[in-house]
Amino acid sequence: MRDLKIPEQRHPEKAHRPDNTQPKKPNWIRVRAPGGQGYANTRRIMRDNNLVTVCEEAGCPNVGECWSAGHATMMIMGEICTRGCTFCNIATGRPDALDPFEPGRVADAVQKLGLNHVVITSVDRDDLADGGAEHFAQTIRAIRHRSPATTIEILTPDFLNCPDSALETVVAAKPDVFNHNLETVPGLYPSVRPGARYFHSLRLLQRVKELDPSMFTKSGIMVGLGEDGQGVRQVMDDMRAADIDFLTIGQYLQPTPKHHRIDRFVTPEEFAAFEKAARGKGFLMVSATPLTRSSYHAGADFARLRAARQELLGIA
Repeated sequence: MRDLKIPEQRHPEKAHRPDNTQPKKPNWIRVRAPGGQGYANTRRIMRDNNLVTVCEEAGCPNVGECWSAGHATMMIMGEICTRGCTFCNIATGRPDALDPFEPGRVADAVQKLGLNHVVITSVDRDDLADGGAEHFAQTIRAIRHRSPATTIEILTPDFLNCPDSALETVVAAKPDVFNHNLETVPGLYPSVRPGARYFHSLRLLQRVKELDPSMFTKSGIMVGLGEDGQGVRQVMDDMRAADIDFLTIGQYLQPTPKHHRIDRFVTPEEFAAFEKAARGKGFLMVSATPLTRSSYHAGADFARLRAARQELLGIA
Protein backbone atom coordinates (compact mmCIF):
# COMPACT_ATOMS: atom_id res chain seq x y z
CA MET A 1 0.00 0.00 0.00
CA ARG A 2 1.45 3.36 -0.99
CA ASP A 3 1.75 5.82 1.88
CA LEU A 4 -0.26 9.00 1.72
CA LYS A 5 1.64 12.18 1.09
CA ILE A 6 1.52 14.34 4.21
CA PRO A 7 1.54 18.04 3.31
CA GLU A 8 4.27 20.05 4.97
CA GLN A 9 3.85 23.42 6.65
CA ARG A 10 7.23 24.80 7.61
CA HIS A 11 6.37 28.25 8.92
CA PRO A 12 4.44 28.65 12.18
CA GLU A 13 2.07 31.54 12.72
CA LYS A 14 3.47 34.80 13.92
CA ALA A 15 3.80 35.08 17.70
CA HIS A 16 0.77 36.68 19.35
CA ARG A 17 2.80 39.27 21.28
CA PRO A 18 6.28 40.74 20.76
CA ASP A 19 7.80 39.25 23.96
CA ASN A 20 6.49 35.73 23.28
CA THR A 21 8.32 33.79 20.60
CA GLN A 22 5.86 30.89 20.71
CA PRO A 23 3.43 30.70 17.78
CA LYS A 24 -0.21 31.45 18.45
CA LYS A 25 -2.36 28.38 19.04
CA PRO A 26 -4.92 27.70 16.32
CA ASN A 27 -8.55 27.18 17.27
CA TRP A 28 -8.33 23.39 17.04
CA ILE A 29 -5.76 23.18 19.88
CA ARG A 30 -7.56 25.38 22.41
CA VAL A 31 -9.42 23.87 25.38
CA ARG A 32 -11.57 25.14 28.21
CA ALA A 33 -10.05 25.97 31.58
CA PRO A 34 -10.48 23.13 34.11
CA GLY A 35 -13.23 23.31 36.72
CA GLY A 36 -16.40 21.73 38.06
CA GLN A 37 -17.24 19.31 40.86
CA GLY A 38 -15.75 16.24 39.20
CA TYR A 39 -12.47 18.04 38.65
CA ALA A 40 -12.44 19.20 42.27
CA ASN A 41 -13.15 15.69 43.58
CA THR A 42 -10.30 14.16 41.57
CA ARG A 43 -7.94 16.89 42.70
CA ARG A 44 -8.92 16.31 46.33
CA ILE A 45 -8.27 12.56 46.12
CA MET A 46 -4.85 13.20 44.60
CA ARG A 47 -4.00 15.69 47.35
CA ASP A 48 -5.38 13.51 50.17
CA ASN A 49 -3.15 10.64 49.03
CA ASN A 50 -0.13 12.89 48.46
CA LEU A 51 0.13 11.77 44.84
CA VAL A 52 1.79 13.44 41.87
CA THR A 53 0.07 13.42 38.46
CA VAL A 54 1.68 13.86 35.09
CA CYS A 55 -1.49 15.75 34.14
CA GLU A 56 -0.29 18.68 36.25
CA GLU A 57 3.47 18.23 36.03
CA ALA A 58 3.47 18.10 32.23
CA GLY A 59 0.75 20.73 31.81
CA CYS A 60 -1.55 18.43 29.82
CA PRO A 61 -4.22 20.40 27.92
CA ASN A 62 -6.80 17.68 28.62
CA VAL A 63 -6.60 17.83 32.42
CA GLY A 64 -9.99 19.53 32.78
CA GLU A 65 -11.83 16.95 30.69
CA CYS A 66 -10.10 13.93 32.22
CA TRP A 67 -10.26 15.02 35.86
CA SER A 68 -13.91 15.98 35.50
CA ALA A 69 -14.54 12.34 34.53
CA GLY A 70 -12.48 11.09 37.47
CA HIS A 71 -9.48 10.03 35.38
CA ALA A 72 -5.92 10.97 36.25
CA THR A 73 -2.52 9.61 35.23
CA MET A 74 -0.54 9.06 38.41
CA MET A 75 3.20 9.65 38.36
CA ILE A 76 5.21 7.54 40.77
CA MET A 77 8.77 7.81 42.11
CA GLY A 78 8.65 11.53 42.79
CA GLU A 79 8.40 14.67 40.69
CA ILE A 80 12.09 15.20 39.89
CA CYS A 81 13.52 13.51 36.79
CA THR A 82 17.15 12.57 36.18
CA ARG A 83 16.82 13.40 32.47
CA GLY A 84 16.63 16.79 30.78
CA CYS A 85 14.44 16.25 27.71
CA THR A 86 13.90 19.60 26.04
CA PHE A 87 10.18 19.04 25.34
CA CYS A 88 9.28 18.22 28.94
CA ASN A 89 8.29 20.58 31.76
CA ILE A 90 9.02 18.15 34.62
CA ALA A 91 11.82 19.34 36.91
CA THR A 92 15.29 17.87 36.42
CA GLY A 93 17.70 17.22 39.29
CA ARG A 94 18.54 14.84 42.10
CA PRO A 95 15.40 12.90 43.12
CA ASP A 96 14.42 11.99 46.66
CA ALA A 97 14.53 8.42 47.93
CA LEU A 98 11.65 6.17 46.90
CA ASP A 99 8.62 6.22 49.18
CA PRO A 100 7.83 2.60 50.14
CA PHE A 101 4.23 3.56 50.97
CA GLU A 102 3.51 5.13 47.59
CA PRO A 103 2.22 1.94 45.89
CA GLY A 104 -0.42 1.59 48.62
CA ARG A 105 -1.50 5.22 48.28
CA VAL A 106 -1.83 4.84 44.52
CA ALA A 107 -3.96 1.73 45.02
CA ASP A 108 -6.12 3.60 47.52
CA ALA A 109 -6.71 6.45 45.07
CA VAL A 110 -7.59 4.02 42.27
CA GLN A 111 -10.16 2.38 44.55
CA LYS A 112 -11.66 5.70 45.68
CA LEU A 113 -11.96 6.94 42.11
CA GLY A 114 -13.59 3.67 41.09
CA LEU A 115 -11.41 3.40 38.00
CA ASN A 116 -12.04 0.67 35.44
CA HIS A 117 -8.68 1.50 33.82
CA VAL A 118 -5.72 3.33 35.30
CA VAL A 119 -2.50 4.71 33.80
CA ILE A 120 0.66 4.78 35.93
CA THR A 121 3.75 6.62 34.73
CA SER A 122 6.95 7.87 36.31
CA VAL A 123 9.89 10.17 36.04
CA ASP A 124 13.19 8.69 34.82
CA ARG A 125 15.22 7.37 37.74
CA ASP A 126 18.72 6.78 36.38
CA ASP A 127 19.95 6.99 39.98
CA LEU A 128 18.37 3.60 40.77
CA ALA A 129 20.06 0.35 39.82
CA ASP A 130 16.83 -1.03 38.33
CA GLY A 131 15.47 2.30 37.09
CA GLY A 132 12.50 1.90 39.44
CA ALA A 133 11.32 -1.41 37.97
CA GLU A 134 10.52 -3.03 41.32
CA HIS A 135 8.59 0.08 42.41
CA PHE A 136 6.46 -0.21 39.26
CA ALA A 137 5.87 -3.89 40.02
CA GLN A 138 4.88 -3.15 43.62
CA THR A 139 2.42 -0.50 42.43
CA ILE A 140 0.84 -2.90 39.93
CA ARG A 141 0.49 -5.58 42.60
CA ALA A 142 -1.02 -3.13 45.10
CA ILE A 143 -3.67 -2.02 42.58
CA ARG A 144 -4.46 -5.63 41.70
CA HIS A 145 -4.97 -6.40 45.38
CA ARG A 146 -7.30 -3.48 46.07
CA SER A 147 -9.09 -3.29 42.70
CA PRO A 148 -8.78 -6.67 40.95
CA ALA A 149 -11.19 -5.71 38.15
CA THR A 150 -9.22 -2.58 37.18
CA THR A 151 -7.07 -2.87 34.07
CA ILE A 152 -3.62 -1.33 34.38
CA GLU A 153 -1.61 0.59 31.81
CA ILE A 154 1.95 1.63 32.58
CA LEU A 155 3.99 4.30 30.81
CA THR A 156 7.59 3.53 31.69
CA PRO A 157 11.02 5.07 31.28
CA ASP A 158 13.50 3.31 29.00
CA PHE A 159 15.49 1.52 31.74
CA LEU A 160 18.65 2.53 29.92
CA ASN A 161 21.82 1.05 31.46
CA CYS A 162 19.73 -1.26 33.68
CA PRO A 163 20.14 -5.05 33.69
CA ASP A 164 17.70 -7.11 31.63
CA SER A 165 16.08 -8.22 34.87
CA ALA A 166 14.61 -4.71 35.33
CA LEU A 167 12.27 -5.05 32.35
CA GLU A 168 11.57 -8.67 33.26
CA THR A 169 10.45 -7.54 36.74
CA VAL A 170 7.89 -5.12 35.29
CA VAL A 171 6.54 -7.53 32.69
CA ALA A 172 6.23 -10.29 35.32
CA ALA A 173 3.87 -8.03 37.31
CA LYS A 174 1.42 -8.37 34.39
CA PRO A 175 0.23 -4.88 33.45
CA ASP A 176 -2.44 -5.00 30.77
CA VAL A 177 -0.70 -2.41 28.58
CA PHE A 178 3.01 -1.67 28.46
CA ASN A 179 3.60 1.82 27.05
CA HIS A 180 6.91 3.49 26.37
CA ASN A 181 6.96 6.57 24.15
CA LEU A 182 9.51 7.07 21.40
CA GLU A 183 8.45 10.76 21.49
CA THR A 184 9.98 11.83 18.15
CA VAL A 185 11.87 10.76 15.05
CA PRO A 186 15.45 9.45 15.54
CA GLY A 187 17.10 12.46 13.90
CA LEU A 188 15.74 14.77 16.60
CA TYR A 189 16.88 12.67 19.58
CA PRO A 190 20.11 14.65 20.18
CA SER A 191 18.14 17.87 20.64
CA VAL A 192 14.85 16.51 22.06
CA ARG A 193 15.81 13.39 24.07
CA PRO A 194 19.57 13.76 24.60
CA GLY A 195 19.67 11.15 27.37
CA ALA A 196 17.78 8.48 25.41
CA ARG A 197 18.55 6.16 22.49
CA TYR A 198 15.94 5.59 19.78
CA PHE A 199 16.81 1.99 18.97
CA HIS A 200 17.11 1.09 22.64
CA SER A 201 13.53 2.27 23.16
CA LEU A 202 12.35 0.25 20.15
CA ARG A 203 14.16 -2.83 21.43
CA LEU A 204 12.60 -2.37 24.88
CA LEU A 205 9.11 -2.62 23.40
CA GLN A 206 10.08 -5.53 21.19
CA ARG A 207 11.50 -7.34 24.23
CA VAL A 208 8.19 -6.93 26.08
CA LYS A 209 6.49 -8.94 23.34
CA GLU A 210 9.19 -11.60 23.54
CA LEU A 211 8.66 -11.93 27.29
CA ASP A 212 4.86 -11.94 27.09
CA PRO A 213 3.31 -12.10 23.59
CA SER A 214 -0.17 -11.53 25.05
CA MET A 215 0.71 -8.15 26.57
CA PHE A 216 -0.43 -5.10 24.63
CA THR A 217 2.36 -2.67 23.73
CA LYS A 218 1.88 0.99 23.01
CA SER A 219 4.06 3.93 22.00
CA GLY A 220 3.60 7.53 20.93
CA ILE A 221 5.26 10.46 19.26
CA MET A 222 4.71 14.19 19.14
CA VAL A 223 4.66 16.17 15.91
CA GLY A 224 5.51 19.81 15.44
CA LEU A 225 9.08 19.42 16.72
CA GLY A 226 10.72 19.73 13.31
CA GLU A 227 10.10 16.28 11.81
CA ASP A 228 8.66 15.70 8.36
CA GLY A 229 6.01 13.31 7.09
CA GLN A 230 8.53 10.80 5.75
CA GLY A 231 10.21 10.62 9.17
CA VAL A 232 6.88 9.99 10.90
CA ARG A 233 6.04 7.18 8.48
CA GLN A 234 9.46 5.61 9.07
CA VAL A 235 8.80 5.59 12.82
CA MET A 236 5.51 3.82 12.10
CA ASP A 237 7.40 1.15 10.16
CA ASP A 238 9.97 0.77 12.95
CA MET A 239 7.17 0.36 15.51
CA ARG A 240 5.43 -2.31 13.46
CA ALA A 241 8.74 -4.16 13.07
CA ALA A 242 8.84 -4.19 16.89
CA ASP A 243 5.26 -5.56 16.95
CA ILE A 244 3.79 -2.52 18.73
CA ASP A 245 0.00 -2.69 18.90
CA PHE A 246 -1.10 0.87 19.63
CA LEU A 247 0.25 4.15 18.23
CA THR A 248 -0.55 7.64 19.52
CA ILE A 249 0.37 10.87 17.71
CA GLY A 250 -0.27 14.29 19.21
CA GLN A 251 0.70 17.92 18.76
CA TYR A 252 3.78 19.12 20.64
CA LEU A 253 3.05 22.18 22.76
CA GLN A 254 6.04 24.19 23.93
CA PRO A 255 5.75 24.51 27.75
CA THR A 256 7.88 27.67 28.05
CA PRO A 257 10.10 29.77 25.78
CA LYS A 258 13.11 27.91 27.25
CA HIS A 259 11.93 24.55 25.90
CA HIS A 260 12.39 23.09 22.42
CA ARG A 261 10.89 25.51 19.93
CA ILE A 262 7.64 24.49 18.30
CA ASP A 263 8.16 24.13 14.57
CA ARG A 264 4.54 24.22 13.45
CA PHE A 265 0.96 23.32 14.30
CA VAL A 266 -0.04 20.21 12.41
CA THR A 267 -3.55 20.47 10.98
CA PRO A 268 -6.41 18.07 11.82
CA GLU A 269 -6.37 16.96 8.18
CA GLU A 270 -2.72 15.95 8.48
CA PHE A 271 -3.47 14.01 11.66
CA ALA A 272 -6.26 12.16 9.82
CA ALA A 273 -3.77 11.28 7.06
CA PHE A 274 -1.29 10.00 9.66
CA GLU A 275 -3.99 7.83 11.20
CA LYS A 276 -5.01 6.38 7.83
CA ALA A 277 -1.38 5.59 6.99
CA ALA A 278 -0.81 3.96 10.39
CA ARG A 279 -3.90 1.76 10.11
CA GLY A 280 -2.69 0.68 6.69
CA LYS A 281 0.55 -0.46 8.29
CA GLY A 282 -1.25 -2.82 10.64
CA PHE A 283 -1.56 -1.19 14.06
CA LEU A 284 -4.44 -2.62 16.08
CA MET A 285 -5.25 0.83 17.44
CA VAL A 286 -4.31 4.37 16.38
CA SER A 287 -5.10 7.69 18.02
CA ALA A 288 -3.87 10.68 16.04
CA THR A 289 -5.35 14.10 16.80
CA PRO A 290 -3.91 17.45 17.88
CA LEU A 291 -4.93 16.83 21.51
CA THR A 292 -3.97 13.14 21.65
CA ARG A 293 -1.78 12.28 24.63
CA SER A 294 -0.58 8.86 25.82
CA SER A 295 -3.29 8.47 28.43
CA TYR A 296 -6.06 10.54 26.83
CA HIS A 297 -9.22 8.38 26.72
CA ALA A 298 -6.99 5.45 27.71
CA GLY A 299 -9.81 3.38 29.19
CA ALA A 300 -12.07 3.60 26.14
CA ASP A 301 -9.10 3.05 23.84
CA PHE A 302 -8.11 -0.07 25.79
CA ALA A 303 -11.58 -1.52 25.30
CA ARG A 304 -11.30 -0.87 21.55
CA LEU A 305 -7.79 -2.31 21.50
CA ARG A 306 -8.94 -5.53 23.13
CA ALA A 307 -11.92 -5.75 20.76
CA ALA A 308 -9.62 -5.25 17.76
CA ARG A 309 -7.43 -8.17 18.85
CA GLN A 310 -10.46 -10.40 19.38
CA GLU A 311 -11.73 -9.53 15.92
CA LEU A 312 -8.32 -10.25 14.42
CA LEU A 313 -8.25 -13.64 16.13
CA GLY A 314 -11.85 -14.37 15.19
CA ILE A 315 -13.06 -14.45 18.80
CA ALA A 316 -16.74 -13.57 19.22
